[in-house]
Amino acid sequence: MIGRNHNSSLSLAATSLLASSAVAQSNFTCKSAGTGTTYNATSKYLGCYLDPSVSILGAVKLSTIAMTPQLCTSFCGARGYSYAGINFGTQCFCDVAPNYSNAKLVDDTKCSSKCYTDPSQRCGATYVESLYQVLNPQGNASTGSASNNYIPACETSPLCSHQVCNTSLSTADRVASLVGELQLEEKILNLVDSAAGSGRLGLPPYEWWNEATHGVGSAPGVQFAHMGSNYSYATSFPSPILTAAAFDDPLVRAIGEVVGREGRAFGNGGFAGFDYWAPNMNAFRDPRWGRGQETPGEDIYHVQNYIKNYVPGMQGPDVDQKQIIATCKHYAVYDLETDRYGNDYNPSVQDLADYYLAAFKTCVRDAHVGSIMCSYNAVGGYPSCANEYLLEEVLREHWGFNAPGSYVVSDCGAVTDIYQFHNFTNTEEAAASVALNAGTDIECGSSFLKLNSSLADGQVTLARMDQALTRLYSALFTVGYFDGNQYTSLDFSDVATPDAQNIAYTAAHEGMTLLQNNGLLPLGETNSYKNVAVIGPYANATTQMQGDYSGTPKYLRSPLSAFQNQSGWNVTYAMGTLINAYNDSGISAAVDAAKNADLIIYLGGIDGSIENEQLDRTNLTYPSYQLELISQLAAIGAPMVVVTFGGGQLDHTPIFDNAGVCSVIWAGYPSQDGGPALLDVLLGVQSIAGRLPITQYPASYVNETNIFDIALRPNVNSTGRTYKWYTGTAVRPFGFGMHYTTFAFSWDGQPSSHYDITELIAASQDSGPINDITPFTTVTATVQNTGKHTSDYVGLLFLSSDSGPLPLPIKSLVSYDRLHNITVGGSDQLILPLTLGSLARSDENGNLVVYPGNYKLMLDNDACLTFEFALMGAAAIIETLPTQGPRSQYNFTVPVNVQAPSWQAYS
Repeated sequence: MIGRNHNSSLSLAATSLLASSAVAQSNFTCKSAGTGTTYNATSKYLGCYLDPSVSILGAVKLSTIAMTPQLCTSFCGARGYSYAGINFGTQCFCDVAPNYSNAKLVDDTKCSSKCYTDPSQRCGATYVESLYQVLNPQGNASTGSASNNYIPACETSPLCSHQVCNTSLSTADRVASLVGELQLEEKILNLVDSAAGSGRLGLPPYEWWNEATHGVGSAPGVQFAHMGSNYSYATSFPSPILTAAAFDDPLVRAIGEVVGREGRAFGNGGFAGFDYWAPNMNAFRDPRWGRGQETPGEDIYHVQNYIKNYVPGMQGPDVDQKQIIATCKHYAVYDLETDRYGNDYNPSVQDLADYYLAAFKTCVRDAHVGSIMCSYNAVGGYPSCANEYLLEEVLREHWGFNAPGSYVVSDCGAVTDIYQFHNFTNTEEAAASVALNAGTDIECGSSFLKLNSSLADGQVTLARMDQALTRLYSALFTVGYFDGNQYTSLDFSDVATPDAQNIAYTAAHEGMTLLQNNGLLPLGETNSYKNVAVIGPYANATTQMQGDYSGTPKYLRSPLSAFQNQSGWNVTYAMGTLINAYNDSGISAAVDAAKNADLIIYLGGIDGSIENEQLDRTNLTYPSYQLELISQLAAIGAPMVVVTFGGGQLDHTPIFDNAGVCSVIWAGYPSQDGGPALLDVLLGVQSIAGRLPITQYPASYVNETNIFDIALRPNVNSTGRTYKWYTGTAVRPFGFGMHYTTFAFSWDGQPSSHYDITELIAASQDSGPINDITPFTTVTATVQNTGKHTSDYVGLLFLSSDSGPLPLPIKSLVSYDRLHNITVGGSDQLILPLTLGSLARSDENGNLVVYPGNYKLMLDNDACLTFEFALMGAAAIIETLPTQGPRSQYNFTVPVNVQAPSWQAYS
């Protein structure tokens, strides 16, 4: 949800907010409240404009629930901008001149969003802008005489004169003084994402909604300036599903570090906040899910490792002095877009412990994330953002999410959904009450603005509101919002550096996965192909290669541009068909364009028009007219490569079975350097060693498995979820990936042949508390390149056993390692650590148990190396879940309606 249309009768004077946006002096001296002068703009109303691409104004932006025309024009005018406009009810845009090219003047009634703090005025509407000319701007923004840089709040007047800025006090005392000084209406206005701050105190507004799934992304809190200006772009990495296919944890850490650094630079420049709602770490359970592209894939161990690297990379090594605040989302059991706002899932406690909660445990306990986002859906009948079991019993009490700045934010509109779609409460006011009481500290939305009524009705307490605010401001202290910290000096020179661009390129080629090859690839840098036909709807893709939750990159290099720049290639291009065409228009022309080609490269698949937020797929088949085009191209007889883009897998059976298709590559969403990365993989400049992080199911899967069935194990409604439980035959299994070379393998270090569980646990206690990350042993193996090309190699170590509750998983990924650039005839060693969690499974009560029995290690899907060992003695519990799942009843301050599980579209 990028745009929101707010309406409320809550009023609080907002004009004093102008003081909080003043630019600090270079040699700062605190002035007491009331001294100095405050700039107020004079303005002329220019009209109400339809602004579908939010492009009328775009130099800088301010987002606050306390938005008014006076606040917006003064904010812009203070920075030297002559034009100001309000969109979405809360967002103010500034510029030196309006761009009307994609805008349309409409009747003033279309600007229907009432300004929250002054309902007599209008603050635009959703994609509709109230436009003003500032008649007395300060300085000239076009010459850089005004700055948008963020100044630490305690270096601005009048806040600096308050105890929150007294550095002789502890942080806890400073936060307590600030919360204590806020008036009730100010407190409420700071419990939503577009927080108002307090002009009375000089506390700046702050927008908590910033995105960074695979780079700084567009969001209400993020503004990309005009191209050519500072902060007009950021590094755009491949979508997580492609990065995950690299199975390269140091690469994930490096990406996180760049995203965190660039996110902080944007915050310092005044073009973003200091917290980011990433990563999306829900596992890709159902192949139809439209947002699977945002995730690391279907295996929960792989997701956990991704989180262990991405989150610390973003936040930095010191949890008390963060680079930015990361947010693990969406908590919990969220992996479906179809009617997502009202669905309820009732997974078994076994599945909760094994799968749905495991990565969030990692995020909190091991990665020390600053924030958790509660999801739209309900779990066990209780909406996630009002779920005391999830938010209090598990998150805070069991996992210890209790640092002073650890807070929970709702997904956007999720609190309203408690009433509107879940029908869990009878009023929106009650929805706000149950969410706050359950542990949601800040809402993305507007239902929390009814907390004044909730308080008056005795549904919530002021102490709980103060607790939420204390968590939020404590979090802002960790990123230097008030005083600055070691990251305050980061600026636009730290954005899209050559190193960052190289990491983006590396992630793109490392994740690409070879699904079929009859020897055509690699083409070789000096290949004999001269006339190359480049066909398909992804051939000239740019933004299409980014996937969702993207920002503006410095450049987007399409496959076509890369191929056209390849020396010796005469490239003929034709789109041929659309991603999801409704007729065969263009196919004949594309086939004609390819008839004289020495080599045909087809680039297709799916994109955001088929898989996206709020858009699940209904089938797993390759789009029909793309298949028709591929078939006709293959019939020409020239060597042919098919490159499939997109996050979710498609059933490639018709392509694999077509003898005219020589090679098939999956390229995901490779983003800014997708074109050059693909070319280098085709030529062999870069080896291909990606592994599918998701199963490629047959198209029949959608008829065999109910999309709403949350159970992992096979049952009457499902053939099983993920490679661990799927009882059918995959088209390409999880972890599949071919190479341009061959390898030989041998064990170096293996486990013992048997272990006594009691002795194993006792010996492990020297390493600290016993849990799933307690070390067990390390397996090593030598990989020798026996082929003809230098190559990376990803070693996936699986484990199976005959122990534990039935049914047994087919196998489980327990370790992996990526080796780089193994030369022909050369070798390298895989280092594959195992933990007690590698051995353990959850029982029916959610206890993580190490069971006695026979265990088998297998290297890779083809089990090129195996080793068997035994665990003996009594089973041992190494972890538990509280109360074996949600209780049947909780004490609420309002009447509630516990929801039944969803087996069909609910909302």
